[in-house]
Amino acid sequence: MPQDTVVVFVTASSDEEAETIARAVVEERLVACANVVPGVTALFRWQGKIERESEVLIIMKTRGLLLEGLIARVKDLHSYETPEIIAVPIVGGSREYLDWVKEETEAPPRGKQKDRRGPFGLGF
Repeated sequence: MPQDTVVVFVTASSDEEAETIARAVVEERLVACANVVPGVTALFRWQGKIERESEVLIIMKTRGLLLEGLIARVKDLHSYETPEIIAVPIVGGSREYLDWVKEETEAPPRGKQKDRRGPFGLGF
């Protein structure tokens, strides 16, 4: 059974690509939040060679039940042949924040506007 709430890590080739992916999955309610972290250096083996690339890390919070759809959407939007998409379970945390993640990844009832203040009481 999928974990209730998970953190998903994705790396992207540029700030623009990372923000495009992040915005799309937040707008589509596949994730509640996506943090875009520039300045990541990746060292990895690819097609028999050691590579070094600058990347941008996206840290996303979502429900485990949405993981398959999130992976498919990231692959659709991503420029890499084999994008890094890794999910880890959240084993604890602020109940209010975890409830917020759940609420923001559910479709709002028709005709009813959700409170858009976010987890910090800020309007956005």
